[in-house]
Amino acid sequence: MIGESSVADVLALLDWRRQIAELYTEIRSAPDARDAWERWREARARLFREHPQSPIPGAERDEYTGPHVYDYDPGWRALASVEPAEPLRLELPSSGGEPMPCRRFALASFTAAGSEMKLECYWLEDYGQGLLIPFADATSAEETYGAGRYLLDTVKGADLGQQDGRLVLDFNFAYQPSCSYDPRWRCPLAPAANRLGAAVRAGELLPETVAFRAHPSGPDGDSSHDRQRSSA
Repeated sequence: MIGESSVADVLALLDWRRQIAELYTEIRSAPDARDAWERWREARARLFREHPQSPIPGAERDEYTGPHVYDYDPGWRALASVEPAEPLRLELPSSGGEPMPCRRFALASFTAAGSEMKLECYWLEDYGQGLLIPFADATSAEETYGAGRYLLDTVKGADLGQQDGRLVLDFNFAYQPSCSYDPRWRCPLAPAANRLGAAVRAGELLPETVAFRAHPSGPDGDSSHDRQRSSA
């Protein structure tokens, strides 16, 4: 039986998803990708601080200064050709330990930052029925969340649309799953097949990366660690 607090939670979740869907509708219609990214960044910062369905634990929201992101890099905006892949039913790893069933149905091929890349496209079967493109890269667990980030998650409204018949994949809009902030959330994670060899320095990054970039030499003035991180 749904109690009063549960009803309030459901309505808050509906409002969160509605606002995210409206935000991405605005992004898709924006004539300038960088301006759309600025709007995305500002709107998410407000929602994370203020909304009752924020993934940030309630006790931390007043002091929260994220989500933290790299500067916008147009080289990481791509248009992907989506070709059918041999259908494969598989289980994506999840933060809750119990895998999430999905179906690989396509491959997205694109050029970003001067390199040709491919990512598998998954159709989630028990997670609201939608397209998910998670990925990990050479920054994962160093500068960005170790279990990867999301490019698209249409279940949550995160859909950048199409252009000239191709799928828009803008890594500047890549974001961490909710479970990266609070383990109470259960999220599908990036599988090995979607690990890119490149360092994708676009989209959301870890708070400690922001602190490190602001003070690269550390308290003792030794910049050797900075050189190691820069070459990762």
